Amino acid sequence: MESADSPGLVRCGWATSAPDYIAYHDEEWGRPVTGDDQVFERISLESFQSGLSWITILRKRENFRAAFAGFSIPAVAAFGEEDVDRLLGDAGIVRNRAKIEATIANARAALDVDLSDLVWKHADPGAPVPKTPADVPAQTPGSKALAKELKAHGFRFFGPTTAYALMQAIGLVNDHLADCWIRRA
Repeated sequence: MESADSPGLVRCGWATSAPDYIAYHDEEWGRPVTGDDQVFERISLESFQSGLSWITILRKRENFRAAFAGFSIPAVAAFGEEDVDRLLGDAGIVRNRAKIEATIANARAALDVDLSDLVWKHADPGAPVPKTPADVPAQTPGSKALAKELKAHGFRFFGPTTAYALMQAIGLVNDHLADCWIRRA
């Protein structure tokens, strides 16, 4: 089996522009993530990414974890207006009121569901293997269903495109390209 430092390693094209992307691609992207708090973290980060480059969120991830109590659902659900003000003043994260308030509302909604199970029931292990980036959809019927179900439970700032990015990131689908070393490993 090849390792991430093998010479001539073929990766998905998006993962080659920065060392942070290479590490994320090789060690995390598409690998199964379970557990309510862990899935909540990924939902939150994908929502914050909306309209921005993923590298921005990736580089601020530790700051987000510190600012949002490690993405503990009960802790974030207890955040109040003082916390919103604190987060709006935190230069280490993306300071967007709508996204901050949505993250808190999503934590409150997550208190009432088994979040990991809810998300994972939308897994699509049989999705077609993409050969080129053009073969990777922005959203799918599965991501539309996931976004709709989360919205029905009170989640905000989480549409079908963000849902598909989550599905890719936490392993509900495998969108590593056909010639990517991860797919062969």
